[in-house]
Amino acid sequence: MQVKTFTGATSQEVLAQVKIEMGPEAVILGNRTYRKNGVVQHEITAGLERQAPEENASGVPSGWGEWHKEWMQIKDQLFALMKPAIQMERLTPRQRVALEYLQREGVSDAVAVDLYKRLLAAPGASVLECLCSMVPVKAWGSAHWSQRVHLLVGPFGFGKTTTALRFALHLRKSEPEARIVFINADCLRGNGRLTLRHWAELSNFTYLEASDKESMGYALAAASDARAVFVDVPGLARGQTLAQWRTEMGLDQPGMEEAATHLVLSPFCSALQTQEFLQRYQCEGSGSLVWTKLDEAVSFGSIVNVACAAGLPVSALSFGAELKESLAPATESLIWRLIFKRQIPGQAA
Repeated sequence: MQVKTFTGATSQEVLAQVKIEMGPEAVILGNRTYRKNGVVQHEITAGLERQAPEENASGVPSGWGEWHKEWMQIKDQLFALMKPAIQMERLTPRQRVALEYLQREGVSDAVAVDLYKRLLAAPGASVLECLCSMVPVKAWGSAHWSQRVHLLVGPFGFGKTTTALRFALHLRKSEPEARIVFINADCLRGNGRLTLRHWAELSNFTYLEASDKESMGYALAAASDARAVFVDVPGLARGQTLAQWRTEMGLDQPGMEEAATHLVLSPFCSALQTQEFLQRYQCEGSGSLVWTKLDEAVSFGSIVNVACAAGLPVSALSFGAELKESLAPATESLIWRLIFKRQIPGQAA
């Protein structure tokens, strides 16, 4: 989908621009009215499904969606054929029980086959040793995350805003005098906006807003002396990518390569939906996975699946509705207790 934002003095003028440039097939994705230098401005974001003979607007070859769907079906069938070939008797009793448990918890066939091969290649190795090499960990904190700018990305409703606040509160514990800045780029959602602003004021954090490239530039300049800058990125619509959004907001400029990207997900998403999110929020450079709403999930096998698919370390585990004492920097011990014992961090076994 081709997405573009138009601005003008009146909504009629902006709609006329949309019709002229994108045609009558354009779909209105969002609109807002704001003041700039005392002048009322109307803004409309429109999208258009447009495909060229060989490539569509996003540069993906025509027919990619159907081809990808067919390939996923073929892959599932291949793994279904491979599963009977897994000779469980070649594993030790402990390994066998662990592998069967992981499959019941939702670990994908691809990951199960990979784990099986690793166990056979290292006789006597424990299941946890092999799993730790498949699910990397990089705990949230100044010791491992020295970057100044942190982008919190992910779908709506998964807790990006509260994760940003929890990250900041955790950093404040180790660095009480550090200046911490929030840049809210998700300005269209009132609830998250009010929550972020309210807690920023209570915690003596600087709160800024950036709805476009120009205001993002101003916000980053105002936060140039901050120890940490947390950017609340809006949820992206289907067809959009994080790379496109960064370009639109001017976050692909020199000096921003070191920004860390933290993808916020919950373990109760379906495998197909999670795969779509990984493609939509794919990042380059330093990044991590943050798992939220753990207290609402019933199984945690997807944590292993996503870590293997994304190639990103897990940085934090979040649970509960409270902002304080509801985020734990990830450790191997916490992750495997969660998966094998369903033990939420901070709770008794």
